[in-house]
Amino acid sequence: MNGEPLNRLRSEPEALLRAPAATYRIQLGSNLTFDDAAQLVPYLDALGVSDCYTSPFFETASHSSHGYDVSDHNRFREELGGEAAFGRFADALKRHGLGLLVDLVPNHMGIAQAHNAWWRDVLENGASAEYASFFDIDWQPVKRELANKVLLPILGDQYGIVLESGQLQLELDRGTFCVTYFDATLPVAARSYGRILGHRLEELQATLGPEHRALVELKSVLAWFATIPGHSEADRGKLVTRRRQKEYGRERLEKLLDQSPEIAASVHENVRIFNGTPGDPGSFDLLDALLTDQAYRVAYWRVAGEEINYRRFFDINELAAIRMEQPQVFEEAHRLVFRLVREGAVTGFRIDHPDGLYAPAEYFRRLQSSCVAEAAAHAPFYIVAEKILAPGERLPDTWAVAGTTGYEFLNLLNGIFVDRSQARALDQLYTRLLRDRVSFTDIVYESKRLLMETSMASELHMLAHRLNIISEKHRSSRDFTLGSLTTALREIIAAFPVYRTYFGESGGEAAERDREAVERAVELARRRTPALSSSIYDWLLGVLTLQSPPWADETTIRDRLDFVMRFQQITGPVTAKGYEDTALYRYNRLVSLNEVGGDPSRFGTSIAEFHAANTARQQHCPAALSATSTHDTKRSEDVRARINVLSEIPREWRERMSRWQRLNRRHRTMVDGRAVPGPNEEYFIYQTLVGAWPISIDRLRQYLLKAAHETKEWTSWINPDSRYDDALIRFAEAILDARQSREFLRDFTDFQDRIAGFGLLNSLAQTLIKITAPGVPDFYQGTELWNFSLVDPDNRRPVDFELRRRLLDELVHELEAEDEPAALARRLVDSRSDGRIKMFVIRQGLMFRRQHVGLYRRGAYQPLDTSGAAAEHVCAFARVTAEAAAVTVTPRLLMRRGGTELPLGVAYWQDTELSLPNDLAGQFRDVFTGRVVQTDTGDHGCRIGVGDILVDFPVALLERTR
Repeated sequence: MNGEPLNRLRSEPEALLRAPAATYRIQLGSNLTFDDAAQLVPYLDALGVSDCYTSPFFETASHSSHGYDVSDHNRFREELGGEAAFGRFADALKRHGLGLLVDLVPNHMGIAQAHNAWWRDVLENGASAEYASFFDIDWQPVKRELANKVLLPILGDQYGIVLESGQLQLELDRGTFCVTYFDATLPVAARSYGRILGHRLEELQATLGPEHRALVELKSVLAWFATIPGHSEADRGKLVTRRRQKEYGRERLEKLLDQSPEIAASVHENVRIFNGTPGDPGSFDLLDALLTDQAYRVAYWRVAGEEINYRRFFDINELAAIRMEQPQVFEEAHRLVFRLVREGAVTGFRIDHPDGLYAPAEYFRRLQSSCVAEAAAHAPFYIVAEKILAPGERLPDTWAVAGTTGYEFLNLLNGIFVDRSQARALDQLYTRLLRDRVSFTDIVYESKRLLMETSMASELHMLAHRLNIISEKHRSSRDFTLGSLTTALREIIAAFPVYRTYFGESGGEAAERDREAVERAVELARRRTPALSSSIYDWLLGVLTLQSPPWADETTIRDRLDFVMRFQQITGPVTAKGYEDTALYRYNRLVSLNEVGGDPSRFGTSIAEFHAANTARQQHCPAALSATSTHDTKRSEDVRARINVLSEIPREWRERMSRWQRLNRRHRTMVDGRAVPGPNEEYFIYQTLVGAWPISIDRLRQYLLKAAHETKEWTSWINPDSRYDDALIRFAEAILDARQSREFLRDFTDFQDRIAGFGLLNSLAQTLIKITAPGVPDFYQGTELWNFSLVDPDNRRPVDFELRRRLLDELVHELEAEDEPAALARRLVDSRSDGRIKMFVIRQGLMFRRQHVGLYRRGAYQPLDTSGAAAEHVCAFARVTAEAAAVTVTPRLLMRRGGTELPLGVAYWQDTELSLPNDLAGQFRDVFTGRVVQTDTGDHGCRIGVGDILVDFPVALLERTR
């Protein structure tokens, strides 16, 4: 695909084979199987959803998994019901005309336990394994002792301690030997079987006699296993027959053990001897030697950060990266999904973490071409990418996708409910609280450096080792030491302004943007390390931007390109872990801004910026997803909507904070001379309570421990501090205990109740905007009612779908029975705390969108100006085609106006008016209330009073009538 079709793929949803109108994400698992999902389809259809959007459903390496540790791409997950149950789910979707958007994981696979056949092959056969090239493994790492071995950091303590305590156990299962460590099962290379079978052979011969038939067969089996090529074998001809030789040898051994009790008893005794005796260190020498002979090296999990030699997903040892750039890997990993495309069961894909791929643009081209071919279609397939865009960054033009999963939209929309005029006041509050002026940019830099010095140090060391080899190839760079190159790389990655660049796949303007990003990072790194020779940075700038020196031959150019591609694979994970999973937990000025793809240092979004971004979105990617909550968001949309209200009242918020700190001072604990929680942590807790109230102590406890460990300051996942953790939890328990904190809870709940009321209005507004703005509205499971979930695992709790089905049925019945829609709207306003009002907005909005598909796919986005006393408290826009028009009107920043009354009627909105283009003059009907309003065309143009629109309901969707 060249640039023109790719641009058309994004800008024209009609060019796609199928573009969703609205998606609903469900998290499949033991609590939501394929059959459960099939039962949900009628409900989703009635809600107005066009496409069900699922988490990955292929076989995983662990039970109760999120689905991202795929161990077999070509098998349905049995825990979900397997292929038969999937068929029933797919049939239900087809009967109701719904599509299926599936989450694909092309970057990595789960390798925990023994469920991944590819990985088992690698562990057994090493670099010569059939699937060795499928994984990104450095077989010749810096540490020579790991040459031709895979480091397996799975042990809970140092290797010697674990071995001599008897936790590593040799086992025999019929004709196959393995080593187990709790639930992990490690293969024993067939060539090593001789170590076990040949032990005490002389004793056995003395007992049975040299001519004993079973003993003769045992010696023959021993000889057979000795001929099997080892894991360092390179001759392809020998390797081709290895699998057949192994299986034949194991079959012979199994048969021998079944037929000869004497041999079986001897072999089982050998297994017992190899397993040693705790308290006798020398008794473990045999097992130690056997393990040393394998193509893997088991190790303490703490060594992974520095020595692991396979690329991982972020810093998760159980997720090994695969080399999707290889055609064979691509074909093997997509056989099942391509069949599902061919059968029409799958209509779209969400691609997880494409920035981890070696060549993401090439992957999308292959995927798009294959899907079109399998579907026997002439139109592109619907594919969206989980790409995190930095502010101002564009989706790569070379990606054959309809857009992103919507994090940039989430942060853009959330920002209009943050009061930008109070940025300085919130800065002063936070500075006074911490007694220090903090820079978010510095926090990100420090967090990324920390990751590269600890849990992701091995990735940096492997990259620096490759760079050192390149530097040694010419006299101009051979004096750069490995240490200096490592330092320079660490500093550049820590300063990187985007998740990754795309040299090797980008060209034109995109390549120039990539070059600017690298130059910016190099210059920042240069300034931060004045003691490091500037010539290293000059050289690295040339390498990272693919500037080939005049003397470079083809091999040099190829090696430099490979290095850059691998460099680009590392910047994304480091940024994700350092930015999303560290810095966003350290900087707490206003935590509703601390979201994936967001920039907490940018305090909100202006209405002008919001409209400009939506106008561009309609032009460039109108079929991208528009998300407000996902399985990865730090807080649900409704939690953020509440916390945003705090930005409007910094003075009162400061006073409340000070009062709560005084009231709860007695609940703090001194740990190593420091009060726990400290000011930053306590501030975080109060914002969390404001957003997620009411919350159980169990949920709060789990969340605070996760947040504290993610900061990596006083405690962490790698080095937990139980005293700090316990002190933090004691504080949380105390402040939620009515007996200990009666005065605090009384003051807090009074304040929170007011915040929640305005947060509710924010939630309704952002819900309607998501439905009607450019993009495909995406709903995360359960959020059609009020949902105050926090980050995973809190947001993956089971959803009460039975309640939601019942409420929707009742709502539809009321809509059909009600003669005056406004009466129902008013009742929902009065009972707004039960969440039905949000479901009503979603259902009515999606049904309207379903009836006007062309309007929301092709319709122009027209910002509408407001004037009058409350002009700044309105966000309004129109969607317009030649055939139809609709106007969205929502309130914002209402707490700043004061009062507690609902924003309804002329009494509230006074002279506030919308200005419409003259060609939209006429009559409009509100989708929610049925109220008809007429534009007023006079000397000041075409106008409608906001108080005449928002009479019975706090948001409006106006359809132009003829």
